[in-house]
Amino acid sequence: FATDFFEIKLVKEIEPALKKQLVISTVLMTVGIAIVSWIALPSTFTIFNFGEQKVVKNWQLFLCVSVGLWAGLIIGFVTEYYTSNAYSPVQDVADSCRTGAATNVIFGLALGYKSVIIPIFAIAISIFVSFSFAAMYGVAVDALGMLSTIATGLAIDAYGPISDNAGGIAEMAGMSHRIRERTDALDAAGNTTAAIGKGFAIGSAALVSLALFGAFVSRAGVTTVDVLTPKVFIGLIVGVMLPYWFSAMTMKSVGSAALKMVEEVRRQFNTIPGLMEGTAKPDYATCVTISTDASIKEMIPPGALVMLTPLIVGIFFGVETLSGVLAGSLVSGVQIAISASNTGGAWDNAKKYIEVKYYFTK
Repeated sequence: FATDFFEIKLVKEIEPALKKQLVISTVLMTVGIAIVSWIALPSTFTIFNFGEQKVVKNWQLFLCVSVGLWAGLIIGFVTEYYTSNAYSPVQDVADSCRTGAATNVIFGLALGYKSVIIPIFAIAISIFVSFSFAAMYGVAVDALGMLSTIATGLAIDAYGPISDNAGGIAEMAGMSHRIRERTDALDAAGNTTAAIGKGFAIGSAALVSLALFGAFVSRAGVTTVDVLTPKVFIGLIVGVMLPYWFSAMTMKSVGSAALKMVEEVRRQFNTIPGLMEGTAKPDYATCVTISTDASIKEMIPPGALVMLTPLIVGIFFGVETLSGVLAGSLVSGVQIAISASNTGGAWDNAKKYIEVKYYFTK
């Protein structure tokens, strides 16, 4: 379909063609799931549901997978609306740059926060439907449905970095603005598809986390998680805070690495004769070392936070508090992840929109 039926001849056709791939994959996958459910599953079977046996029919399991599949498509469409420079949200962010960086930051954050609403409703509805039909097993296959088009999602996701690097090569080679305009259009479409891919990943991660949470409370013998219990409520508050703590650590790590890189570049300009004039080569190896070292070493504390928190809370405060921590971090993490992902995509495409509209036309 991508190569033979939807030949792209205009820049404005890039994003619709990529969007069609997700729609086609979702429709074909729905048919495939229906066939597999009818052939491979018995008409009626039982599953474990917190100590009880729940009777499930094969068409109910088909709906569990399908609702995740189509919820993922809705998340993809909403993500495209909030991150594509073809629509008003990103254009508003670009227009806010006229009055400075402060208003741009405000508009970008507002866009990211607003973009959370519909995806959360889509995830919530898919959870309700799948849990009603097949309990936690339904939630697990709901996540499977959302990930079933991941091959197409990753394929169109690759447009972003490939086109971005192509644009970088064109810029460094001194090619014409016409070529840069095409690579920037592809890069803008790639930024949108990258955000769509993240939306799929975040939504499915929420569903998988919920299924794992159900497995935990079942295995730990927790029949109810009462938020009015002090231990659970304290755990809930701490769990909601954890994604912010994790984000702060990673952002500080990126800032520290960027600071070291800037200092190294300044040092090379000051100490290597002819570098400013272009007659000498910079020390690329040191800059690469700074990036690679930071990407490995700086992620140790955030990784330790994720892995050690459940162990420490469970050992010292018990399973009830840990239940609150897991539930709080699940709810908070999904929303902050969607918001941050869409904000980044919107800012990047706002930059492309400004370049294409003002720079190239000028």
